[in-house]
Amino acid sequence: MIKSLKFLGYSLLLMLPFVSIAQDDAFQVIPQPNKMIKTEGNFAHKNKLSLRINKETLNPLLEYASEALQDNFEGNITLAKSKSSANVHFILDNKIETKSKGGYNLLIDKKGVKISAASEQGLFYGLQTLLQMLKTNKDHVLSYVEITDAPRFEWRAFMLDEARYFKGITQVKKLLDEMARLKMNVFHWHLVDDQGWRIEIKKYPLLTEIGSKRASTQVGPRKWNSPIQSGEPHEGFYTQDEIKEIIKYAEDRYITVVPEIEMPGHASAAIAAYPWLGSSGEEIEVPINFGVSEDIFNVADPKVYEFLTDVLDEVMALFPSKVIHIGGDEAKYEHWEQSAMIKNYMKENNLNTFADLQVAFTNRISQYLESKGRKMMGWNEILGQNIHEYQAKKDKAAEEELSKSSVVHFWRGDIKLMTEAAAEGYEIVNSLHTETYLDYSYSNISLERAYNFNPIPESLETQYHNNVIGTGAQMWGEWIPTSGYMDYMVFPRIAAYAEVGWTQPKQKDFNRFMSRLPALLETWKDKGIYFAPIKEALPNKDN
Repeated sequence: MIKSLKFLGYSLLLMLPFVSIAQDDAFQVIPQPNKMIKTEGNFAHKNKLSLRINKETLNPLLEYASEALQDNFEGNITLAKSKSSANVHFILDNKIETKSKGGYNLLIDKKGVKISAASEQGLFYGLQTLLQMLKTNKDHVLSYVEITDAPRFEWRAFMLDEARYFKGITQVKKLLDEMARLKMNVFHWHLVDDQGWRIEIKKYPLLTEIGSKRASTQVGPRKWNSPIQSGEPHEGFYTQDEIKEIIKYAEDRYITVVPEIEMPGHASAAIAAYPWLGSSGEEIEVPINFGVSEDIFNVADPKVYEFLTDVLDEVMALFPSKVIHIGGDEAKYEHWEQSAMIKNYMKENNLNTFADLQVAFTNRISQYLESKGRKMMGWNEILGQNIHEYQAKKDKAAEEELSKSSVVHFWRGDIKLMTEAAAEGYEIVNSLHTETYLDYSYSNISLERAYNFNPIPESLETQYHNNVIGTGAQMWGEWIPTSGYMDYMVFPRIAAYAEVGWTQPKQKDFNRFMSRLPALLETWKDKGIYFAPIKEALPNKDN
């Protein structure tokens, strides 16, 4: 281990209160497995691993395992020709019962390593545990242990916003690799917003020819209030072939890519490309300032609805995900209020407020997605309970009811809104901004605060806990212009959020997490990931 990281690890242990970590001090795995039984003895692999699978369908996993071990393990990796010559066994057995999808068993004894699971995904997660154990094992031995593990939540997401700053394939694949290492399973890809359209739509080429480019970008220490412009154009988008490549890369790591296509608000880039989409009827340019634009789709116009369903058709043809995210947040209603077409549509459809109009529109989109075998997801404004000071009082609560099949992505507002939605039967992903936004500074969300986040609110009655299906960590990009700056903001907090999503609360312990973190930091350093120093990730700790 690099000397500086050894010193870092020792310093962390000294600065934190003493806790007993005898259970897993030889198993520096993140996220913390949910059940580990250590027994006396060590398996001496002598720096040689011979891999075996029990079913031919596991050949892709075997290929991935071989490559991953070559990248993370300096020993000799071979494929076993017989059961007796193998010392790492991957056993697919559908008779194995696990509490949730992705569960696995890992046994290390005198015969070697056996990873067994009822699904390929479970075997993959067992492999990730083994890779971390091999990284920290001493003298080419692995301590005997039996691990029975499964995730706490089915939705363990990382969100990347590329509408504000396009990052490209290399950065996306790096993030997917680290998500896989940490057993995160949903890559939420925010591809569309006011400041840029980043996905090729073949039927509407101007979305990328015009919508993916802006002439300049708001910059400076005053951020949202800054008058400073970069004076440099910014552009970029993914072709459909590139998106297919990324989806395949994610699938190989058992990660589902969930696209987000914003509607009805955050629509400026699309309206800049096709002005007839907007409610104001005016021609605009892709905004060079950040913040929420007043531009909004004219949802009363059948041509606009056709445009949106055309876009969704191409999105669904690309993305296998059962869930399609439509945003739905921060819609400003000024342009609707000034539109005679919108007002006539509302009158014809007995919609009393603009909040009702948004819910009715959202339900139309939800029904369309359902007709294609998909499910709609959106930020919690889709419930019709507006949560922003700029909304008129009459639009604070819609009479229209959101379709119960929708997944509500909670990010802002009174927690009561989330608990009520869960009690009403909605599936909830809890990404409360004060706890999960990776663009927030470490002084606002420290590594410890990130780790201590519980997606299930204390006030939620037990019978509704299962309606909270998970959580996500959001990397919003307005003030994150480079990949290196993104690394600083994401790492090491992503490890904390991974444990939030995977590990049962009774198995979580921040001090123990910190004792396991140095090994992961060493891996990231080897990978060229510029993570935040611990003294900055824990700004309120005495260092």
